Amino acid sequence: MLKLKSMIALAAAAAVTGLAQPASAQTYPSQNVTVSVAFPAGGLADIIARLVATKLEQRLKQSFIVENHGGAGGNIAAKSVTVAKPDGYTLLATTTALAVNITASKSKGFEAGDLRPIAIVAISPDVLAVNPSNPAKTLKEFVANAKQKSFTYGSAGVGTGPYVGGEYFFKEVTKVQYVQVPFQGGAPAITAVLGNHVDAIVLTLPPVTPHIRSGALRGLGVAAPKRNTAIPDVPTYAEAGFPGVNSQSWVGFFAPAKTPDAVVQKLNAEINAVMKEPDSVEKIAKAGFDPVVKDVAETDSYFKSEVESWGKMVQAIGFSN
Repeated sequence: MLKLKSMIALAAAAAVTGLAQPASAQTYPSQNVTVSVAFPAGGLADIIARLVATKLEQRLKQSFIVENHGGAGGNIAAKSVTVAKPDGYTLLATTTALAVNITASKSKGFEAGDLRPIAIVAISPDVLAVNPSNPAKTLKEFVANAKQKSFTYGSAGVGTGPYVGGEYFFKEVTKVQYVQVPFQGGAPAITAVLGNHVDAIVLTLPPVTPHIRSGALRGLGVAAPKRNTAIPDVPTYAEAGFPGVNSQSWVGFFAPAKTPDAVVQKLNAEINAVMKEPDSVEKIAKAGFDPVVKDVAETDSYFKSEVESWGKMVQAIGFSN
């Protein structure tokens, strides 16, 4: 009888313990999830965030509402998520800009530790491209010419990942003569090089891909360890004689720092499943992105390495915002 009473007491205690667990860890998601995109609608972060959000809605049977909160190079959205309730119902979708801003932004109002990486979902290299009328047929020729005569290159704006990567390559690695021309996004920069108003562009690959494929622009190099499947004929910087230059842009999802492990693990697993679906892979590959699948620990480690890597480049070029 005493044994039976003990068993009943243990069962009751276990039940109470189960009820005491955060509901979010057991039933997440049980309500709408807001995804705050750190950049305007139509950009790379927005496109990929909406693709993932749509897939998560199908998988988890809850609405994932995408809201665009652009501004301050992504810092406005990031700061708002750091102070949101850490329950998994407010997420941040952002880019490499977050890793850049950790070092470059002095008054951003948050630190790297205020956000918890959930998943890095897609990555794409920066590409250096020129008008076909440019005499340089290779990146090596382009750099050699730049040693003799200054050139202009267009970026998507001061503070973006490609801007930092381009400045680092030209100022620290090749030490050439140049003038950087910032534009309000990649599209006007592309228009400028198509019209020969600037000599080159350094941008994240996706918006440049169709122009390289059509022959309207000549890709000279991608700043990545390997060639990109969207433009396989364009060599890496290393192949051109500039090893160790790695400037890639990614899109990732983050949550407030104290979001429960169980919620982060579930989101990571579901997002990874989305990135393995054939139609997801096809859509982002056509744009010049490669899908990324990493578990929570790998994602956290990767983000920390990105903060360190971009921090070194930011400090090398003396950039702050």
